[in-house]
Amino acid sequence: MARAVIRRLGLLAAFTLLNFTSPIHAAVFYPASFMLDNGLQLVVVPNRLAPAVTQMVWYKVGSSDETPGKTGLAHYLEHLMFRGTAQRGPGEFSKTIAAQGGNDNAFTSYDYTAYFETVAADRLPLIMQMEADRMQNLRITPETATPELSVVLKERQERTDNDPRGRFDEKLRQTLMPQHPYGTPIIGWKNEIEKLSVADANKFYEQHYAPNNAVVVISGDVEPDKVLELAKSTYGAVPKRDVSARSALPAPVKPSNRRIAMTDSGVQQPQLTWRAVVPSYSTQKNREAYALEVLCEALDSGEVGLLYREMVMQQGIASGVGAQYDADARGDAIFTISATPNPGKDPGALEKALQKTLKILAGKGLDAKTVKDAVRRLTRAAIFARDNLMMPGYAFGMAVTTGHSVTDVEAWPDRIAAVSPDEVNTALRKLVANPRQVTGLLLPAPNGTHKAQPQTSPHNEGGIR
Repeated sequence: MARAVIRRLGLLAAFTLLNFTSPIHAAVFYPASFMLDNGLQLVVVPNRLAPAVTQMVWYKVGSSDETPGKTGLAHYLEHLMFRGTAQRGPGEFSKTIAAQGGNDNAFTSYDYTAYFETVAADRLPLIMQMEADRMQNLRITPETATPELSVVLKERQERTDNDPRGRFDEKLRQTLMPQHPYGTPIIGWKNEIEKLSVADANKFYEQHYAPNNAVVVISGDVEPDKVLELAKSTYGAVPKRDVSARSALPAPVKPSNRRIAMTDSGVQQPQLTWRAVVPSYSTQKNREAYALEVLCEALDSGEVGLLYREMVMQQGIASGVGAQYDADARGDAIFTISATPNPGKDPGALEKALQKTLKILAGKGLDAKTVKDAVRRLTRAAIFARDNLMMPGYAFGMAVTTGHSVTDVEAWPDRIAAVSPDEVNTALRKLVANPRQVTGLLLPAPNGTHKAQPQTSPHNEGGIR
């Protein structure tokens, strides 16, 4: 599982999605997995720690599946999924769950869209019926869709257009992965969001939302056989239908710019971000993704992380530094290193220090103890992941929607434990020499004020401004 998700759930690290189908020697969740007659995959993970249950419904569609010129459509449809069916009016879905003492939400990514609810265990039949209802009976009308489009545009304005960090991240990603769906913002380009229609949303829903394009993960105080019977009576009643085949993702091209800098009066503290396109668990040819995950843990693990010890504790040039590697993708993934200079330190000097530190580490290599310690931290954290009701949903949902299996997730401890120091050091050397990399600096503007400019599709109106 992606380290970003793990951090949001309060863990150091837990799972990585694999591309292996060998026999299981060590397991994590001990799930029960079923396939309904209509093609829906059901994964059940019993957890007796509390009389509660979490349901996550994952669809194998995300922003990378959008038609060119209609960016933001997957995220827009996520919003519309809460706008009602014939049985429930706009907003009634979440109100019903709140009335039961539960909570719900959803999110869209490049390769998947997920919806989740946490309620008391005896309310499971209700939330399964509600999700099955909107899986086939969503009503998208101008009366509900038009106001929701304004909500999406406002969300983009708040999180990107009016946020220096949001604008910077968007530009950095597009620079790193030009002419690629992963270089396009998930929320979409403003000028393309504005043109999305009711017909667009209905077509996207019909093309991708079906039981045979979904995986449901139930985690909590449940019995697998009873959940299966509930699933048959709810999800099993939803007819399967033809869904659009996923297009293969293009190979990322080398970025034309290897460095960008952005100044903004809204920035108080400079920020350095270095990113490189690397193999994911879907695109690795050997074991690169496993080695990259161990490398990321070695570089960034609080005060014991190599980058923190070198750049914060020894050089004193940075106040913070961290690494992130999200391997759960259909296409290639991104390895990120971020650093903040100490007050009074030149951001340019920090950039040079990071480059020098990485080259030195690559030259001498990580010793066996460092690699062993990183592996131990990762595998130990996996033990505690089962205590979180959300974690099974993330692990299995991300795996299945990006082309992997339940077995892949359960096999993770063996695979990560098999990573050797030589593999990690090979991954580090390739990372440092990677031609598909970009360095970005976000800097305070020395004078004047900044007026946020709306980002637009590179296919219209001259690209990013």
